[in-house]
Amino acid sequence: MKRGRNGRLRLLGNRHTAGWREGGRVIGQEGQPSPPKLPLPHLPVGCPEPLLRWFGGGGSLRLASCVDLVLAPGTVYPKGLSAVIGDKCGRKNTGFGVRTVDFSFQETSLKVMDKNLSSGAIDEISEPCFSFGIISDIQYADIEDGYNFLRTRTRYYRYSLCHLQGAIEEWNEESNHLFFVLQLGDIIDGFNAQYKVSEESLENVLKEFKKLKAPVHHSWGNHEFYNFSRDYLKNSKLNTKFLGDQIAHCPETIPSENYYAYHFVPFPKFRFVLLDAYDLSVLGLDQSSPKYQDCMKMLKEKNPNKELNSPQGLSEPQFVRYNGGFSQDQLDWFNAVLTFSDTNQEKVVVVGHVPIHPDTSEEECLAWNYRDALSVIWSHKCVVCFFAGHNHDDKELLRNCPTTKE
Repeated sequence: MKRGRNGRLRLLGNRHTAGWREGGRVIGQEGQPSPPKLPLPHLPVGCPEPLLRWFGGGGSLRLASCVDLVLAPGTVYPKGLSAVIGDKCGRKNTGFGVRTVDFSFQETSLKVMDKNLSSGAIDEISEPCFSFGIISDIQYADIEDGYNFLRTRTRYYRYSLCHLQGAIEEWNEESNHLFFVLQLGDIIDGFNAQYKVSEESLENVLKEFKKLKAPVHHSWGNHEFYNFSRDYLKNSKLNTKFLGDQIAHCPETIPSENYYAYHFVPFPKFRFVLLDAYDLSVLGLDQSSPKYQDCMKMLKEKNPNKELNSPQGLSEPQFVRYNGGFSQDQLDWFNAVLTFSDTNQEKVVVVGHVPIHPDTSEEECLAWNYRDALSVIWSHKCVVCFFAGHNHDDKELLRNCPTTKE
């Protein structure tokens, strides 16, 4: 890609706050100390330290931004990842993010790119093997503009469709290189359920996606479950599990029908894994079902608040109703897929609606058992990147995996 090459390298670090965060502001007593943090899982002794790039949140990513990740071949994991971001804003911010991403091979391994590299210098490094688009938290509704909970940010519910149209136009201009698009969830807003227009609004958004010249892989977020049941989504156009790949002679890498997750290979030696961040959840389930009752019990054990969307006073603020988690069944499957990728020296990109790294999101927007997901990732060499939506503030992290020396 030739656009957006002269952007700066952005590495956003630790940002822990206390209270109930909505729209970038903290609800709760000012100066309230953050609850003590539980340690993150560590890599086993002797495990290599690949650089991972984590993306959390989709709120302030700008339309048609460019991210180039250059991966070194000939190693089990990339010696270096580079990320150059060029923003092309100029359209009204609707509160969701869009990106185009290039993956490139390179003959020798890289250190992280210097932010002062010129456009020409970057172009000389490598040409992309393939590109893909990312969009998250569209949250369309055919209603007038509104505000977030604290009335500090305007929400452009209707205009988000125009923003999507602009993204698709950009992507179609890249049709020679664009292999697919990842839609990371919250495709329509929960207000649609209140006005009983969920199906109509979903159809309006999917009608725009039909104009795209590349396939779309859909993830499910909390707003999908505000509008539809899990059973409905399984039989809807938002179920793109049919686009997944099957690995011959590895039945353990076939996902169960009990959760919505799959993997696919768009280019040799690159595998993408879509995780179901609401596999454990109280959203979208029949309240009389055993799974709902088990998840509600789990949630209330961690969150005694009357309002289950409030993390006020919680030692683990991620245990709120609008988040979810990963079952052990899904984590075992995820581990099997990464084991296969390790053995076959694949690079793996993982995506899901809810962030799983505490340095890329406020804690109250993390997956319930994000540490379990991190433990799986950090026990393998193959994962090079994780993308998530959900949190409406743009957070990025480029770091080495932790070791037992930390």
